[in-house]
Amino acid sequence: TYNPDRLWNLCPVCDKPLLAEYDLERAAANLNRPDSQNKPGNIWRYHELLPVRNRTYQLTLGEGGTPLLEAKRLATELGLKHLYIKDEGNNPTGSFKARGLCVAVSRAWELGASALSIPSAGNAGGAMSAYAALAGLPAFVYLPQDVPVSFVMECRAFGASVNLVNGLIGDCGRASLEDSKMYGRFDLSTLKEPYRLEGKKTMGYEIAEYFNWQLPDVIIYPTGGGTGFIGMWKAFDELEKLGWINSHRPRMISVQAEGCAPVVRAFQEGVSEVRFWENAKTIADGLRVPSAIGDFLILEIMRKSDGRALSVSDEDMMNGAKVLGKKLGIFASPESGATVAALEKLLENRLIDPEERVVLFNTGSGYKYGHLWQ
Repeated sequence: TYNPDRLWNLCPVCDKPLLAEYDLERAAANLNRPDSQNKPGNIWRYHELLPVRNRTYQLTLGEGGTPLLEAKRLATELGLKHLYIKDEGNNPTGSFKARGLCVAVSRAWELGASALSIPSAGNAGGAMSAYAALAGLPAFVYLPQDVPVSFVMECRAFGASVNLVNGLIGDCGRASLEDSKMYGRFDLSTLKEPYRLEGKKTMGYEIAEYFNWQLPDVIIYPTGGGTGFIGMWKAFDELEKLGWINSHRPRMISVQAEGCAPVVRAFQEGVSEVRFWENAKTIADGLRVPSAIGDFLILEIMRKSDGRALSVSDEDMMNGAKVLGKKLGIFASPESGATVAALEKLLENRLIDPEERVVLFNTGSGYKYGHLWQ
């Protein structure tokens, strides 16, 4: 347990993620479930359950409140009754990363950070740069050298300093941390500070609210670092403690790329931590994460929820993205296409009942992946 009103990265004792906790008993006595008519449509509608104390520091570009689209045509073709797409591509900077970085930058600004640093596969760097610009904080982004140029351009457009690293996300993380220590920047690496997770958990709040404070039966989620996966599970636990939902939980399905599937391998082996995935390769930059610091949390959630982990090929990802375009008018990232491919696999193996309510995540827009559509 540590003082919540100062900046923290990892736990200084065990080097594991720190999670924000709230006095939910007190909150339950003082809060009512949100009334959609009376609060803003962004993530700050849940501000009492987020870590930013002074509302002056609540940055916003309109993040959150993304649509949960009923995919009727696709559901019919697949033999399902209830299929929904949570379309996070509607967020500022075009991905779900806006939620996490909105809260992380807001809280870091509130606690006195003077400069920010982040390693990224692309979308997180753009989101951090945008909110840092809004706060007036210098931003430093570390991207793999072979990242699509659209991600580099986006960060630079927001005034960030971009460092291209010869390697993968882990190499970017080491470079970001080293420079942060040297130059006094606050490092916003995935799960290496407590605040990004808090922004991501609002996806879970919104799903519960959309379904009138009930949860779906299955959530299929593309998993790189896994912050959204962990955040939603945390949200469900908080909502139950508040008395807003019951104990029912969705089966949490983690999807990875065949060319980088450390969580899938660990799940199948029955272990609690992943082994580093050598020679990681996939067209989905957000899934090219050879080892996630929150691995033990992701694996625990899948097992507690009777969920699963599976991998799909790059070709199947792109086919899934095309399905989202042709059937729903969503220009989806390959990571998002992976959820469609995973759903098809699960249905083939009769692991989802046609009557169940299923939610897929479009975690980001396809507009930054134009090179894949040429």
